[in-house]
Amino acid sequence: MKYLVAFSRIFVGVLFIISGFIKLNDPVGFSFKLEEYFSQGVLDLPFLMPYALAISLFVVIFEVLLGVMLLIGFRAKFTLWSLLLMIVFFTFLTFYSAYFNKVTDCGCFGDAVKLTPWESFSKDVVLLVFIIILFIGRKYVKPIFGSNTKRVITGISLVICIVFANYVLRHLPAKDFRPYKIGANIIDGMETPADAQKPVFDYAWKFNVNGAEKIIVTNGDYPTVDGEFIDVETTEIQKGYEPPIHDFTIEQNGEDFASSLLQEPKLMMLIAYDLRKSQYKAYPQLSEVIREAKNDGFKVIGMSASGPEQTNKLVVEYELDTEFYFTDETTLKTIVRSNPGVLVLEKGTIKQKVHFNDLNDLDFK
Repeated sequence: MKYLVAFSRIFVGVLFIISGFIKLNDPVGFSFKLEEYFSQGVLDLPFLMPYALAISLFVVIFEVLLGVMLLIGFRAKFTLWSLLLMIVFFTFLTFYSAYFNKVTDCGCFGDAVKLTPWESFSKDVVLLVFIIILFIGRKYVKPIFGSNTKRVITGISLVICIVFANYVLRHLPAKDFRPYKIGANIIDGMETPADAQKPVFDYAWKFNVNGAEKIIVTNGDYPTVDGEFIDVETTEIQKGYEPPIHDFTIEQNGEDFASSLLQEPKLMMLIAYDLRKSQYKAYPQLSEVIREAKNDGFKVIGMSASGPEQTNKLVVEYELDTEFYFTDETTLKTIVRSNPGVLVLEKGTIKQKVHFNDLNDLDFK
């Protein structure tokens, strides 16, 4: 038991630190995932949605600290109870999401590692087993440092988390795991290779044969049956290849201009996924940035999920020399964790991406 507890302690502690720090790299992205959980179609807790970012920061910092405290043996009773309660809650949450197919990605490891709902649930079950082992053998969870050293290490860990969180919130994630990272080509990201895995389906054909219902399952072929066809149910048993970038459009008046705009040798995108939540203090400087970009031969477009009434009002109020296009809100949130944010592209390749606090870093030369 002693050695099993030691292994479990290292495994759980390291995994919590890695998982928490990956999410801490992109707390805004994790807050979007929490908003999805809080939405009416999932947990139906809409009153929590305005606090999603604050909850996101608390959860990921607490996750990292629990991992550190477990490894060094600081406040073992509090740490083990916290780990147990947290993993029980998340095991329930991932099971609920998987069973009812509510949230397709738990966000457990941010965008670094994508897990299906059932993979997320399985991961939590494994963690639950190891945490139960720790709980049962808690007398073996001994501190490896003195009291003052444990407090100092935990305090330093907390300070590092707060400083890092402040940095990524004021700028952008330190490491971008999304398909819209700098250097990525959006056109290439939307393509499906010729040899890509195709989805596999089961077709359950229902027939009335001599007054009795008969079901025949095939992979698509219509079965030869001496009976009356009633119905067919289709089940996807193996997912096909999905391009890393999908559902990307740049629409105006119902027409998609993405293919032509992504061929522009000099293109600047002003992205504001929701103007109701946008940081308006950035727009006076953005007006100057747009003029500078146009003077250097750039085509400048705005992209938002807000309607024409809001975008037109914004253009007039801040004298933005550009026109806005419609793009899906989720896509815009994925592209840049800033509202507003700016991208500079060359024939579909992302050359620069900045937070509104870093507009001075843009280089149009």
